[in-house]
Amino acid sequence: MYRVFEALDELVAIVEEARGIPATRNCIVPRPETLDLLDDVRDALPAEIDDAQDVLDHRDKIVDDARGLAEETVRSADEQATTTVADARAEADRILAEAKAHADRMVAEATAHADRMVDTATNEAQRLVADAKAEYESVTGRARAEADRMTEAGRASYDRAVADGQAEQRRLVEETEVVRAAHAESARLIDTAQADSDRMRADCDHYVDSKLAEFEETLGGALRTVGRGRQQLRNGSGVPDYAAEFRR
Repeated sequence: MYRVFEALDELVAIVEEARGIPATRNCIVPRPETLDLLDDVRDALPAEIDDAQDVLDHRDKIVDDARGLAEETVRSADEQATTTVADARAEADRILAEAKAHADRMVAEATAHADRMVDTATNEAQRLVADAKAEYESVTGRARAEADRMTEAGRASYDRAVADGQAEQRRLVEETEVVRAAHAESARLIDTAQADSDRMRADCDHYVDSKLAEFEETLGGALRTVGRGRQQLRNGSGVPDYAAEFRR
C-alpha cells in the first residue's frame, strides 16, 4: 500500500514539473514514466479494492437479491407471527374455557353448600321454635292448672269460711254482743278468704308471667341466633355453630 502513495507522489511531481502548453492550462508529460507509475499503482492496489469494484458492478443484483431475501424473510416472519398468534389465541380460548368451567363448578358447589347451610339453619330454627312452643304450652298448661288449683282452693276456703261464719252467726243470733262479734268475725273471715284468694291469684299470675318471660327470652335468643346465622351465610364467613350459641 506504501507503493501506491509513493507512485502517486511521483505522478504529482511529474505533472507539476511538466512543461506547459502556451495559452492553455495543459502540459506535456512523459508517457512511459507516467504509464509505469500507473501500472505500479494498479499492481500495488489490494485485491479487496478490486473485489469492492466487483461488488459495485454487481450492486443492483446484490440489492435485488437482498430485497428478495428480506421480503421472503418478512413473509416467513408474517406467516410465523400469524401461526403464533393463532396458536396463542387458541391456547387463550382453551385456558379461558377451562377457567370458566372451573368458576362455574366453584359457583355451583358454593351455591349447593349455601343451600345446605340454609336448610340446616331453617331446620334448626324450626326445631327451636317447635321446642319453644312445646315449652310454652307445657309452662302455660302447668301455670293454668296451678292457677285453677289455687283458685279452687281459695274458693273452697272461702266457702268454708262463709259456712263457718253462717253457722256461728246462727248459733249466736240470740246474743247481741255475740251476734256482733260473729258478724265481725264473719266479715274478717270473708275478707281473709278474699285476700287469700287475691294473693293466690296474684302468685299464680306472677308465676305464669315469669314462665312467659323465660319463654320470651329463650325464643328471643333463638331468633337472634337464627338472624346471626343468616347474616354469616350472607357474608360468607362460614357455617354458624347453633349448638355453641345455646351452650352459652
